[in-house]
Amino acid sequence: MTARRRLTVGVTGMNARADNPGPGMAVVRSLRASGRFDLRIVGLGYDALDPGLYHEDCDATYLLPYPSTGQDALKERLLDIHGIEGLDALIPCLDAELPSLVSLSPALEDAGIRLYLPDETRLQMRDKSRLPELAKAAGVACPETKTVTQSGFFHSAPRDGWAYPFVVKGPFYDAQIVHDPDEGVAAFRRISAAWGLPLLVQKLVPGEEYNLSAVGDGEGHLLGTVMMKKRALTDKGKAWAGVCVRDQALSDTADALAKALRWRGPLELELMRDPSGRYNLIEINPRFPAWIYFSVGVGRNLPELLLARMMGMDPEPLPEALVGTMFIRHAQELIVSPQSFETMMIHGALAPGVAREGESHE
Repeated sequence: MTARRRLTVGVTGMNARADNPGPGMAVVRSLRASGRFDLRIVGLGYDALDPGLYHEDCDATYLLPYPSTGQDALKERLLDIHGIEGLDALIPCLDAELPSLVSLSPALEDAGIRLYLPDETRLQMRDKSRLPELAKAAGVACPETKTVTQSGFFHSAPRDGWAYPFVVKGPFYDAQIVHDPDEGVAAFRRISAAWGLPLLVQKLVPGEEYNLSAVGDGEGHLLGTVMMKKRALTDKGKAWAGVCVRDQALSDTADALAKALRWRGPLELELMRDPSGRYNLIEINPRFPAWIYFSVGVGRNLPELLLARMMGMDPEPLPEALVGTMFIRHAQELIVSPQSFETMMIHGALAPGVAREGESHE
């Protein structure tokens, strides 16, 4: 039996709101299920209330400065953590941190922290505002998308060819279907207050939503594809339940996008299958989705595949995904001792051993 390789891996995205969880803890669970690696996992979050910072699946956890504080602060913090933990690899899980980490990746890799990310050009190509341009290059259908910076648009929208309902989206996160000008203005104010401007509006495509996650090899191919049809949604449109599917048309659509984008790293495609059976590209997320532990359940552990790719290891053949397998999400209370929370608030980190005292799951 081959010995498992020992690695220390940092994972961001420890936030986990029930209706819109971050992907970080799902990535951590997937890595814990790996048969190839003996892992020390370092959880990285941005808020002391991020639940993953207190979860037993992480061997140590640290707070990072918000992306808005700038790249220098993020670089300094990551190198400080690296000096303590000896990170072999870093898997970012949040859209907002990607631009900074793409820019910092040469310096981080020089320090010995491996990443597997696209370059800045590829990251911008999949931006929500440029999605129709990418879809056109790939020969894939995509609903019309428009950048909006003023709330007055929602009153003039019908005259400009934007019949209600349509979708309002933030630059990084959040989306809401609006049915009239009042809903549009309210969504504009709420989303822009949280995520800034510009916002985007996208014409609504009727049909069923499918998601596809994979690892791009940077040469125009997708590795380890897992396809999922949403079966139940939160009020934010996030998957609360889903089923594994295999669909050649969906696979062909994803392959065309991969060839045009030449993405390197994890990604998620969000598509709507309209009544004619055509797939329409809605969004490309530049990281693993929150449902990525489902890849373990269908026999294709994508975070493990990514880590092996990062470490230059020979790929292991993946079995066919277990079509028909379902996931159903649930919320769970994580019990945190006052000492642990106080330590995180004051020091921005939890030390092994001390962090777990007085904590339990219920």
